Amino acid sequence: MFDKELLNDKSIIVTGGGTGLGKSMATRFAELGANLVITSRRQEVIDKTAEELRDHGGKVLAIACDVRDSEQVNEMVSQTVDGFGKIDILLNNAAGNFISPTEDLSPNAFKTIVDIVLNGTFNCTQAAGKVMREKDGGVILNIVTTYAWTGSGYVVPSASAKAGVLAMTRSLAVEWAKYGIRTLAIAPGPFPTKGAWSRLAPPGLGIEKKMRNRVPLKRVGEHIELANLASYLVSDQAAYINGEVVTIDGGEWLQGAGEMNELEKLPKAAWKLLQMKRKKKK
Repeated sequence: MFDKELLNDKSIIVTGGGTGLGKSMATRFAELGANLVITSRRQEVIDKTAEELRDHGGKVLAIACDVRDSEQVNEMVSQTVDGFGKIDILLNNAAGNFISPTEDLSPNAFKTIVDIVLNGTFNCTQAAGKVMREKDGGVILNIVTTYAWTGSGYVVPSASAKAGVLAMTRSLAVEWAKYGIRTLAIAPGPFPTKGAWSRLAPPGLGIEKKMRNRVPLKRVGEHIELANLASYLVSDQAAYINGEVVTIDGGEWLQGAGEMNELEKLPKAAWKLLQMKRKKKK
């Protein structure tokens, strides 16, 4: 469904681009003609990913960067401009998360997640946004989550930080539109990755099965589905979409939000009994 040159000559920064969903989205961008900068704290990881991405023909720079450190972020952005002359798109994907009862959290544990997710997103947005404002605008795409607006127990640091990123997305969509900058977000549901999945759905507890069953479509997401959505949103084909948060979760959060949705578990015999009672009342 995509033209092979959809992102041709676009310069894209992908934070957390060495593994998982970041790598999947970066791969799709490369397939569609983009030049890429992928960042992560581990140089060896992004070097390996960069070699794989170069097979698609685009230019790829692997720049080690801790998004929590504004000086490192500024240097990464500077190297991007030196390499490509511009920044068309920033994908804020770097994140951290773990499950824990909130009463067991230390201040440092909370701060660590907020620093990566919220402060890291701000650092990258501020640095890349400066370049975009001086050039011809651009697109900032943030990866959030549906519990950014619902909240969720046992992931309070992540929920708090992602809520901040969501607010930042909507705020800058208005404030920076005058510079030709679109600001958007995607809220993915369950998309298995080797790293995050092992922390959030430990084996042996049946959590993965419960996650699948909680999704109305009864499956988890495939990486290409998220990558295709991201590719469309950052492309010129989506030029009038600004400030929007697109959910891609198979209907999961709506399943949990609906007060009567648990009636899905009611057996057919019980429905027939209820129907008979209604008819008797008439």
